[in-house]
Amino acid sequence: MAKKSLPLIALSLGVSFGMSAQSLQYPHTRKVEQTDNYFGTQIADPYRWLENDTAKDTEAWVKEENTLTHNYLSKIPYRQKLHDRLTELWNYPRYSAPDKEGDWYTFYKNDGLQNQAVLYVQKGLTGTPEVLLDPNKLSTDGTVALQATAFSKKQKYFAYAASASGSDWQEIYVMDFQNRKLLSDKLEYVKFTGISWKGELGFYYSGYDRPKDEATKFSAKTEYQKVYFHRIGTPQSQDILIYEDREHPLRYVSGGLTEDERFLVLSISEGTDGSEIKVQDLTDRSVSNFSTIVPGFKTNASVVDNVGDKILLQTNSSAPNNKVVLLDPKNPGEANWKTIIPEQKETLEGVSTGGGKLFASYLKDAASLKVQYSLDGKLEHNITLPGVGTAGGFGCKKEDQSFFYSFTSFTYPPTIFKYDIQTGKSELFRKSEVKFDPAAYETKQVFYTSKDGTKVPMFITHKKGLKMNGKNPTLLYAYGGFNVNITPAFSVANMVFIENGGVYCVANLRGGGEYGEEWHKGGMLGKKQNVFDDFIAGAEYLIKQKYTSSSKLAIRGGSNGGLLIGACLTQRPDLFKVALPQVGVLDMLRYHKFTVGWGWAVEYGSSDNKDQFDYLIKYSPLHNIKKGTCYPATLVTTADHDDRVVPAHSFKFAAALQEAQGCANPTLIRIDSKAGHGAGKPTSKMIDEAADIWSFVFYNMGITKL
Repeated sequence: MAKKSLPLIALSLGVSFGMSAQSLQYPHTRKVEQTDNYFGTQIADPYRWLENDTAKDTEAWVKEENTLTHNYLSKIPYRQKLHDRLTELWNYPRYSAPDKEGDWYTFYKNDGLQNQAVLYVQKGLTGTPEVLLDPNKLSTDGTVALQATAFSKKQKYFAYAASASGSDWQEIYVMDFQNRKLLSDKLEYVKFTGISWKGELGFYYSGYDRPKDEATKFSAKTEYQKVYFHRIGTPQSQDILIYEDREHPLRYVSGGLTEDERFLVLSISEGTDGSEIKVQDLTDRSVSNFSTIVPGFKTNASVVDNVGDKILLQTNSSAPNNKVVLLDPKNPGEANWKTIIPEQKETLEGVSTGGGKLFASYLKDAASLKVQYSLDGKLEHNITLPGVGTAGGFGCKKEDQSFFYSFTSFTYPPTIFKYDIQTGKSELFRKSEVKFDPAAYETKQVFYTSKDGTKVPMFITHKKGLKMNGKNPTLLYAYGGFNVNITPAFSVANMVFIENGGVYCVANLRGGGEYGEEWHKGGMLGKKQNVFDDFIAGAEYLIKQKYTSSSKLAIRGGSNGGLLIGACLTQRPDLFKVALPQVGVLDMLRYHKFTVGWGWAVEYGSSDNKDQFDYLIKYSPLHNIKKGTCYPATLVTTADHDDRVVPAHSFKFAAALQEAQGCANPTLIRIDSKAGHGAGKPTSKMIDEAADIWSFVFYNMGITKL
């Protein structure tokens, strides 16, 4: 049991301090004459110049906006107290589940406040841990993070990809594992890549051509991803091109080997939905090319592994909740598939292998359900988990008979268990020591009705004994897109809100994959409005059930969830007191013109298509801001190195919102430096951001004292 610590002083409700939008002097944001013609409709874009994130005038605007936001936040009297409490909560050892590589185990550990978790290695479970790689030493400020990592088959080499300042761009390095020395191998301009070793010779990876203009590499459209093979000890210029498609520049492609190295598998997509699978049998010298086993791009499929000369495939073809089939790559037609794990009522998230078994990860009402099958699909164990939550890490090598996995929920800090494949039993391996008492809180799941009658699940977490008086500070979070599942997880940052009487809610909207492909399709393309309706209905439910009121309700989401918040605050500004769109997709007419935004067109549609333009313009947050409207207190957050959702989205949205705001609620933007879309963000930056966000939330709910 974690040690019980005293929470911050209970919330004291009162009037606001008087820092209002009327007293804020927003930076002057110049407007330009820029109009675009979309199928006869003229659309003004007066802040187009803010898309040039490296221009001097944009940099000056960013500095002015950050100064205003910092000055505003610095006047909140309990901001430092929140920062101190977040630092205290964050300061506990955090471990990943160990992975086995030959005789070695690897795991990540953060002592508490280290900016990046350190990668350790030890020989056997009783060996002495030693540092394999400390990313904190790769930069002076903790802004270089590890991404993909992989050992060669006999652990002679260790390769890792690192990214700087939160960028998606990565560099791959190789270490001689025996003496822990870096080799001269260095691969540049890789992105969205894995590292798949071929014995000890080298590895496959995905890369791009060198950007034509270094100054725009964080915003320019990224095209022509390729798969290469890098042989150890050779320069990148000699890497072997394995696959490219010069006719289709806007496709992702990744390459990797099955565990026995027999098949090289190419996974190709035209965006974030739909896939094509090609394989090459490397043992068959008569075959030099790839054969297509799943044509693109009407279904989603992935190779689980091979069984001899056959391929195990997860697919949603004729199975919206997914199934697993066995196919012959020489005769891959769907009529010849053999079903191994049939479609179930629950959504099949993924399948992994280990010890000669299959481990299926299902979702039951947005929570983990794990099942062990034999390779031929016989059910062996329904795996017992500690409760309703999220379990991850199932799987290991063929020769192993146990592995480690982690489990977490909203009030259950990440805990590591050891799983025995033969018995199907789990035992506690390592628990967290976070400084709060989980027994003082509770989580419930409710189902509310959306606008069209659809039942939508929502998790609600708060202190036990909550008074349902409509006065509780409440935050509603959601994502709602890209087939992404939002499942229960512990957050140190959220604890400071909940322990101060806050109600934290997570809604599982359409557009996600919680209930399979039909749930996903119900919130994409022309049906995207369903996502916003689901979210608005969730907010109305919380008010109706007297958890909170509009004056005490905040909403938050990031990336596609940032779009959600932007759309909902423009559609129902009266419903929320505080809005937090983070790294959001906010300009739906131009998102596809930057970096990898083109890949989202399969989810959203594109303004280049008239029918899709017609529905995009109806909800695009930037284009639905109306002057003189009273919008919620809004804190837009983004970062200067976000090359996933470029900061121009947030820049233009914040500028337009500041001009249009019709009441005293502040509309501010917080622009982080040397940070990106979120992955690899240093601990210090996460604490700073959380302190600013919760200060803004409490303050604008009229809470005078913590």
